[in-house]
Amino acid sequence: MSKLLSISLTLSILFQSIGFCPNDMVKIDEFIEHAQFHSEQYGDNMLVFIAKHYGELKATHEKEHQEEKKDHEQLPFQHQSHLSVVVDFILHTNKEEFKTLDFFECKTHNFHYQAPSSSVHSEGILQPPRHS
Repeated sequence: MSKLLSISLTLSILFQSIGFCPNDMVKIDEFIEHAQFHSEQYGDNMLVFIAKHYGELKATHEKEHQEEKKDHEQLPFQHQSHLSVVVDFILHTNKEEFKTLDFFECKTHNFHYQAPSSSVHSEGILQPPRHS
């Protein structure tokens, strides 16, 4: 489920970043008809047609052919806005319950000291050196 969600969000962001909307798919037939019109009327190939309507020749084509303005508005990819939607999910599985801490006193002793009782210590072998 999470893979499907992440793939769909990724595709949505990709399509929006290149300016593709679902309405553009509906207008593809107008694009093809207008491209055929340009091919018959002006002898334009597909690259020239795209340059005249979406590229560097767009401004001059719009000035010279005002009679085609209504047809140009029906072409896909004419919207100038850009919209991105980023959805962020944060899932917490932690329970937010606070428990009080119980303090207790430890009354047992965890250490034991025994006086040295080895024979080496009692015989006095471990003495500091003396001057002779």
